[in-house]
Amino acid sequence: MNLSGLGIFHTIIGISALAGAIIGFIKYGKISLAHLSGKVYFYATLITSLSALGISKAGGFNAGHVFSLFIIVLISVAYFLFSSKKESRRARYFENFLLSFSFFLSLVPTINETFTRVPIEHPLAKDIKDPVIGQTLFIIFLLFIVGSVFQFMKQRKENVGISG
Repeated sequence: MNLSGLGIFHTIIGISALAGAIIGFIKYGKISLAHLSGKVYFYATLITSLSALGISKAGGFNAGHVFSLFIIVLISVAYFLFSSKKESRRARYFENFLLSFSFFLSLVPTINETFTRVPIEHPLAKDIKDPVIGQTLFIIFLLFIVGSVFQFMKQRKENVGISG
């Protein structure tokens, strides 16, 4: 697999972030920063994104670094909305979307790296242009859209319950 020490650390923390998000989606229908799973997602994603800045197969600043920086911005804005705009029902829509979008974006390099490395002897994909990667990302994108609509409807019900 040829992972550096930083690469191994990055992968372990990244798996923790994915687990936190998936647990949040299953238990709450969203990544909720009010719960342990959401906190795990936030901090593990922050650490994973920062550690990704020190990793590069291509050498130098590349698209992966841009993804990492963008994800840091998304989760930071979501955290700001969570901590500073607690009374704003509208802020919850943005918070939910930003966290879900950051999760979706995290899956782009995750799918690419996993499919081009696993299984070790015969990886599922040769490179990022392999159709299996594109097809998988398309399915993940569709799930993101459906999930976002679900979260919007769920949040609207929660907001009505708050004011009612």
